[in-house]
Order: sequence, then C-alpha cells, then structure tokens
Amino acid sequence: MLDRLAAYWVYGGALAALLLIGLVPFLALGPVGIAVYLALPVYMVHQYEEHDADRFRAFVNALMPGRAGLSLRDVAVINLVGVWALLLATLWLTEFVSDGWGALAFYLLGINALLHVGQAVAFRQYNPGLVTALVLFLPLSALLWVRLAGEASVIQHGASALFILGLHISILLRARRPATNPTVTP
Repeated sequence: MLDRLAAYWVYGGALAALLLIGLVPFLALGPVGIAVYLALPVYMVHQYEEHDADRFRAFVNALMPGRAGLSLRDVAVINLVGVWALLLATLWLTEFVSDGWGALAFYLLGINALLHVGQAVAFRQYNPGLVTALVLFLPLSALLWVRLAGEASVIQHGASALFILGLHISILLRARRPATNPTVTP
C-alpha cells in the first residue's frame, strides 16, 4: 500500500487542491494567512505538472548518470513532508505565532520557481514544473512579499531562507549519492 501511495500521491493532491481553493471563502484567516493557505493548493497544482507520469524524477535522474537519483518513495516524502506538512506548519506558525513566519511559504515558492527558471535557462529546455512555477509561484510569491512587508523580521526572513535552501540542498545530496550498483558502460 505504501508503494502505491508513493507512486500515486500526486493525483490525490491535484484533486485536493480544487477542494482547498473552494474553501477559501469560508476561512477566517488574515491577509498573510490567506496567502500562506493558498500556497498549499497552488503547490499541489504545480506538483501535478511536475510529477504526473513521474516526469520530474525521470528528468532529475537523467541529469545524474551513475548516481542513485531519487526513488518514488524519496519524491513522495519530499513532497508530502517537505511541502504539504511544511506548509501546514507554516500556516499554524503564521496564525498562532507571528505573520512573519509566512516567509517560509514565500521562500519555498520563490526559491523553487527560481530553480525551475535557472534550469530552463541552463539547459535551454522545459523542465517539469516550469509553467506553474512561472504562472502560479511567482505571482503568489509577489503577493506574499507584499503582505509580509513590515510583518517578517530579518531573523524570520533569514531563518526561512536558510531552511528552504537547506531542504533543496538535502534533496540534491540525496539524488547525488553514489549508486549501489552503478551501470557500467562499455
């Protein structure tokens, strides 16, 4: 059952995104909270573009021949814990601790969008997730930036940026670990 969840989680997320967007009018959240809340369904739509038919994992693994790359389980954990659970925790922090913790959502969306754009420029080709990074992440990041003005401290911005960069670096290191049975080419 866990293998099926690891393989097909993205399809449940795509459908859940529609439900979560439909709930917005019923939420009693402040301006920063609404923007942070929207980060989750927007990210779920992005994940559908990125991970449908296992496109992103295949793209990343093709860039790292002779390395272990990412497994289906890696991708599921990265996205369910590193995105869904992180954005839930960010919403909780934003609503119950300080609006400034919305900076986590800003950096999660913004850094991911910049990485997609950077890959597209470097490789001069589309990469899975590029369209939604441009069309959804950049505008929502801009909205978050405006709503966070005067709310997020330098410490919250710094901690958020470092944490999100650390997540992305850990994903890269995971994918670049040596393969246990590297393919030998003649």
